[in-house]
Amino acid sequence: MRDEANEPLGRGAPPPSRAAAVARRVAPRFVAGLALLAVGAGWAAIAWFGDRGGGEPFAIARIEKAPPAPPSPAPATTPAPLRPAAATGDEVEAASGVKVVRNGGGGPGGALVIDVQQALAVRLVAAPDKRLTEKSRYGLLPRIGADGARPADVYARPLAASPKLPPGAPQVALVVGGLGLAADGTANAIAALPGAVSLAFAPYGDNLERDAAKAREAGHEILLQAPMESFAYPADDPGPHTLRVGAADGENLDSLRWLMSRFVGYVGVVNYLGGRFTADARALSPALAEIAARGLDYLDDGASPRSLAREVAAGLNLPTAKADVVVDADPAPEAIDAALARLETLARSRGAAIGVAAARPAGVERIARWAAGLEARGVALAPVSALIARSPAPQASR
Repeated sequence: MRDEANEPLGRGAPPPSRAAAVARRVAPRFVAGLALLAVGAGWAAIAWFGDRGGGEPFAIARIEKAPPAPPSPAPATTPAPLRPAAATGDEVEAASGVKVVRNGGGGPGGALVIDVQQALAVRLVAAPDKRLTEKSRYGLLPRIGADGARPADVYARPLAASPKLPPGAPQVALVVGGLGLAADGTANAIAALPGAVSLAFAPYGDNLERDAAKAREAGHEILLQAPMESFAYPADDPGPHTLRVGAADGENLDSLRWLMSRFVGYVGVVNYLGGRFTADARALSPALAEIAARGLDYLDDGASPRSLAREVAAGLNLPTAKADVVVDADPAPEAIDAALARLETLARSRGAAIGVAAARPAGVERIARWAAGLEARGVALAPVSALIARSPAPQASR
């Protein structure tokens, strides 16, 4: 019998044997009869003995294309609950349903989670903008772009009109300073205060770039606090690179550039202390000229009645303003509430007013509560850059 499976490819069949040649000579009818006899014998054996499982199983079936399955009904969904824009670590863990076990059994500490998409009613331009940066030996410094763009304008929080307030409604700006020094206080101020509250960073924090970026991500425009010599200096020393009356102009400018290199994205500079420095026009003028040349605004915190900042700035084309109320000059809770009420009254009578405060937890809490109802009382909360831009410069004396 021929074995095709083991036959080399391309070879023909071997020549027929002698028996095969004889078989070819047998009459075809004889062969057909033998075949019929064999078939009959096979059917008789199956009928008598049964198949006994000796054959392979087989079946005959018709293949048809199955109809498409009906679409499955969409699973029922429950709308996700609304989440606050900022939540503590405890609140986030409770909402997740996941039990977190920490070494020592403590909680998540003072961490805050900010939902940026929900927190931002207004988006700030990303910082740094390459057009507005200059490399120095200390780091990046702000500068006016080749196209005339000023950091004070580009990095500012846009003033958004409220549909609940009429045009020309009185405006209040608040600047909360001292950020970047204490991690918990910084995180609390960023999360608790409305985005329209401007935040000022001291230059000595360990994570200034990160903290400043977080503040801007949450919608706050930011300022740099520049330490300046007070009347109690050196007993009351703000820290390294303080601008001093007795220092040479070049030394003060070098210190100011170090301060300006600490982080990016700020709209202006606000003094920290500085009663003596801001009262000396000769020492103050070069510093304010440098701030103006770099396209920034300047805010006088209003703590010193002897400050000449606005008069000096008027001759330098430097947008400037002076705070009207130091909200936490007296840190007692009732005193803070009274100062906020006074700030609101000034805004109603003048059309706009600026307040400053430090990022103390009690003060931040009271400011946040007061600001939450400000719009309902007919007053808009504005970023300080908007009020600096509209603040009239004093007339130079003749």
